[in-house]
Amino acid sequence: MPRSLGKGRTFVYMLPWREQDLLKVGYSRQPLVRLRTLHRRFFDVFDLDRGLLLETERLAQARKVERDLIVRHAGQRSPAPLVIPGEAAGYSEWFRGVCPEVTLELRDVAAREGLALHSLRDWLRQWFSSQGDGVYEWSLRMLEAIEYEAFNVPPESQRGEAARSLRYVMDACEAVGLPVAALFPERVLAWYWRL
Repeated sequence: MPRSLGKGRTFVYMLPWREQDLLKVGYSRQPLVRLRTLHRRFFDVFDLDRGLLLETERLAQARKVERDLIVRHAGQRSPAPLVIPGEAAGYSEWFRGVCPEVTLELRDVAAREGLALHSLRDWLRQWFSSQGDGVYEWSLRMLEAIEYEAFNVPPESQRGEAARSLRYVMDACEAVGLPVAALFPERVLAWYWRL
């Protein structure tokens, strides 16, 4: 049977802001993509240790859990931080002062429905670890692009896209607790440590 849009693993996320008693709830089939739409350097602004991902088997389950959270905590809604792009922020999924309650509610749903509840840091660590060989080869290609641009493109025309991408991935790996020395080739590590 072909899969339909309503079937398949979907995650309900709770993303606490690092600097304030503020959090974002929502759902996504691709949590890492969603994190990046909220903030390019999500690991700098969200608290990865308190963040949670509830893994559901169907989109409808995730929507129901998200809707229940939004309705239950409607009185604690808050605007999104200014650094979050308006088109990504959502207007009803940011809350202030409810992190302990939402954490307990997600734990309760996980236990009651037999769903996996992941620490955001652990899930991200596992995701980046699973990309091992691909990240290694990709980082070499990025370094080649960085070197090509440095030696062949006039300074005023350099865009630095490859450097930003490579630094982002390496910073993200470090932020989730992965040893970059075990994931990246020596040439790439030498470039990174010179930054």
